[in-house]
Amino acid sequence: MRTALMLLLLLALAAIPGSVIPQADVDSLAVTRWKSEHPKLTPLYEKLDLFSVYSSPWFSAVYLLLVISLVGCIVPRLFVYYRALRAQPPAAPRHLGRMPVQAAYTTERSAEDVLEQARTVLGRRHRLRPVADGDDFVAAERGYLREAGNLLFHLSVLVVLAGFAVGGLWGYQGGVILVEGSTFSNNLTQYDDFKPGGLFRQQQMQDFRFTVEDFDVDWLTKGPRAGQARKFEAHLSYHTTKDAPEKEYDLRVNHPLEIDGTDVFLIGHGYAPVVTVRDGDGKVTYTGPTPFLPQDASFLSFGVIKPPVVDPQIGLEGLFYPSFDMRDGNPVTVFGDDLNPTLSMLAYTGDLGYESGRSQSVYVLDKTNAKPIQKDGKPVRVDLQVGDTFTLPDNLGTVTFDRVDPWIRVQISQTPGKGVALIGMIMALIGLCASLFIRPRRVWVRAVPGTMTDDGATRVEVAVLDRSGNGEMDEVLATLLGQLKEKQ
Repeated sequence: MRTALMLLLLLALAAIPGSVIPQADVDSLAVTRWKSEHPKLTPLYEKLDLFSVYSSPWFSAVYLLLVISLVGCIVPRLFVYYRALRAQPPAAPRHLGRMPVQAAYTTERSAEDVLEQARTVLGRRHRLRPVADGDDFVAAERGYLREAGNLLFHLSVLVVLAGFAVGGLWGYQGGVILVEGSTFSNNLTQYDDFKPGGLFRQQQMQDFRFTVEDFDVDWLTKGPRAGQARKFEAHLSYHTTKDAPEKEYDLRVNHPLEIDGTDVFLIGHGYAPVVTVRDGDGKVTYTGPTPFLPQDASFLSFGVIKPPVVDPQIGLEGLFYPSFDMRDGNPVTVFGDDLNPTLSMLAYTGDLGYESGRSQSVYVLDKTNAKPIQKDGKPVRVDLQVGDTFTLPDNLGTVTFDRVDPWIRVQISQTPGKGVALIGMIMALIGLCASLFIRPRRVWVRAVPGTMTDDGATRVEVAVLDRSGNGEMDEVLATLLGQLKEKQ
């Protein structure tokens, strides 16, 4: 048991990096951003699997050792408990008067009547020791279910771990950013990131699709929390199968859409500026919404625009300000709502890795072999508000800021073992309640016949022993004495 407790503590400590460092199977975009901000630490973290803590070999080793240790705790205790269930309550000690909680009184009733009354009273809620010839006592015991509660609680931990293991092996989890008005179909090509279990098969994926009809955000405008989102929800229309009728659902935080065992969660939102890029001849090389990733609570967002043109290659990288303002000569965004949307980006040209495939992420601009576009010896900064057009120097084209569309990030997961884990949690609750509220105790009643006492009256001795060490036996003793004296 000591080993199990140490491993449980070690497992809790091992889970700390997973709650502090962004995890690839939860938010791959956050991992990408973290890596770009900490290039020196990234190789070490990757070597230690700190971006995928819960699937790392060292975390799995602690996990499996805990399971083995719990099994080693439970199995021997089951045999001990089985023997305890079959054992008789122990005989009364010779000197009941030495027990911590005890009382004695005399009665005119015979010893046989007193013992029969004790068996009747204690037999209602206690297990009695069988009567043997010559016994002048009644021995009773209760509270056997307390140990059963302890065993059930430990067994529930195994059930919960098994549920997580089933979900980790046969389930999957993926994420995708969807701009308002876009449609998602549940297949692997649609995901931005996808984390399958070890035994996952593509045939498990449900055939459904949904469309983000619109997205509403309720912003706080007054008080200390002004500028924060109070509530946001996405209005979806979805089809459970190809030919199924269309249904609607309002997707909110902690209110996922469930489709045949697959859950769709709303986990984030942001802005996608709609930008149109034209070349020097006026031909459109890029147009459409580009998701920018929020950097803070004010939704100051970073993004990259990469027009897919070979020659010349142009890329833009910069910030989006939902509610732009100047404070002390510095650009800031004062509100999360898009009240004054503004783009501020730097333009680059050169080999941006479009053909070589070096730049795989849509949120990273590979500037290794590129240089900023300059005018008068200074880098060109493309500052735009909705409706503005910026002309790049050297006849490289124009950039137009058309409008702003909201985007949402959804997490789609299938967790087959969550029912097993729920059963384990219910078992843990039942076992914990049993171990906390059931009080195991032993009771002895001895009746000494009047012929053996000086005054000829029967002497009755009663003792109560609390086996849980929690006390509170005085009230139990008083109640028992009252029941025994009812027919005195």
